[in-house]
Amino acid sequence: MAKSKSRERSRGTSTSKSKRPQRKAGKNAPIVSSPLIEARDSKIHGKGVYAVAPIKKGTRIIEYLGERISHAEADRRYEEKGMDDGHTFLFIASNRTVIDAGVNGNDARFINHSCDPNCETVIEGSRVFIDAIRDIKPGEELGYDYQLTWESTDDPADLALYACRCGAKNCRGTMLDPEPIDKKKKKKATKKKQRKQAQRKTKRAKRKS
Repeated sequence: MAKSKSRERSRGTSTSKSKRPQRKAGKNAPIVSSPLIEARDSKIHGKGVYAVAPIKKGTRIIEYLGERISHAEADRRYEEKGMDDGHTFLFIASNRTVIDAGVNGNDARFINHSCDPNCETVIEGSRVFIDAIRDIKPGEELGYDYQLTWESTDDPADLALYACRCGAKNCRGTMLDPEPIDKKKKKKATKKKQRKQAQRKTKRAKRKS
């Protein structure tokens, strides 16, 4: 995975919401490995993860494992790496926890970005899982959309480091989310303000009637 300046751009900040019922993490053993996949050299970037058997849509393939650390510690470790280090395996699991798969991680850390993904990341109880979102044939490389967050004020030269080489027909050319995070926050704040204004108007209307 490409390296980012910001913790917010660590892998997994824009995960898909699971349609599965929430599980109690403490009662489930970690999914360390899977007989359905293997890690080997990838044409996309470094190592990748490939299906060695048919994987049906909805299959929970593997868990993203590694050392569970604080956001502050993740920032510290991140800053120690140079911009030319293309292997950062930080995954934000919750507001308190970041998973550093560079320490005691498993093959899940090698799953590359894809603009036409066959997998998604699902967070349950601050644990991160990789689920298949369509049927996957043996020999196919697994991939999910990293949707790395960025800000409109970021240096274009830095953002260019996150160029995508997935080769998909619909490749958007970058692993970054299509919209900067500051613009998303602004839209969210505007909608919240509009809702409050609408609620006030409703209350006034009720008082007059």
